[in-house]
Amino acid sequence: MDWDKLRIFHAVADAGSLTHAGDTLKLSQSAVSRQIRALEESLDAILFHRHARGLILTEQGEVLFAATRDMSRSLETAAARIRDAEDEVYGELRVTSTTGFGTLFLAPRLPALYAQYPDLKIDLMLEERVLDLPMREADVAIRMKEPSQADLIRKRLMSVTMRLYASEEYLRANGTPETVDDLTDFRLISQNITSAQVSVGAQLIRELTARPLRSSFTVNNYFGVLQAVINDLGIGVLPDYVSEDFPDLVHVLPEVASGDIPVFLAYPEELRHSRRIAAFRDFVVEEIVAYRRARQN
Repeated sequence: MDWDKLRIFHAVADAGSLTHAGDTLKLSQSAVSRQIRALEESLDAILFHRHARGLILTEQGEVLFAATRDMSRSLETAAARIRDAEDEVYGELRVTSTTGFGTLFLAPRLPALYAQYPDLKIDLMLEERVLDLPMREADVAIRMKEPSQADLIRKRLMSVTMRLYASEEYLRANGTPETVDDLTDFRLISQNITSAQVSVGAQLIRELTARPLRSSFTVNNYFGVLQAVINDLGIGVLPDYVSEDFPDLVHVLPEVASGDIPVFLAYPEELRHSRRIAAFRDFVVEEIVAYRRARQN
């Protein structure tokens, strides 16, 4: 298969227009159109539906675009690895983390990393599924337990504890519970017990919901729990690191807490010398050190 035609196809599929793709590729619209027709003939398949507003991929075109997208990403990754031998830090870095930690701790701190390394391209993948680092589903992972996959470099970053928080407005309107049994008169906000989460967090929720509650609200990630809490909906089960970025939250019933949840950073052994990995790792460690110092003050 002609690599040049695939490059042109990818540009057209990405732009959804022969004209825009031609501008990107510095080719005329007619030249781009000829290359697409030639590729369709060689594959004996129609790759685009043509209409007045532009081009839409056919089912066969979607299959090919997925392949060229993977090829493009692989080439960018290879180029970044080659450049890792140089002093500058740039290129794509695929980071995976849980939705809670990624949205509530990591993402708000990334502007400082980009200020230091403006040419980085971070692809942050937030999901509870553990991606396979040795198979290169991601370059680096931050997980709420020690990774079990082989050939990984691991670093324990911190421990997290699940606690109860509420807004000042909610407590002003509804009062403040003094004992765990008092929670029956308040609205409890938590992850649904069936949602993917660490076992000690699920255990705390089971204990809190074992008693009859006047009202409850459940959501499938901690970002949703936080949004409900700061909007005065009730008392929420949240990771304790939210208190750093949301200092107006009130810590309710300090004696109620989950067990410690370890937070690990991991990446494949083969990326040991990657400057991008090192820059990201050092940045995260520095942010956690700053977080710990703030907690102690």
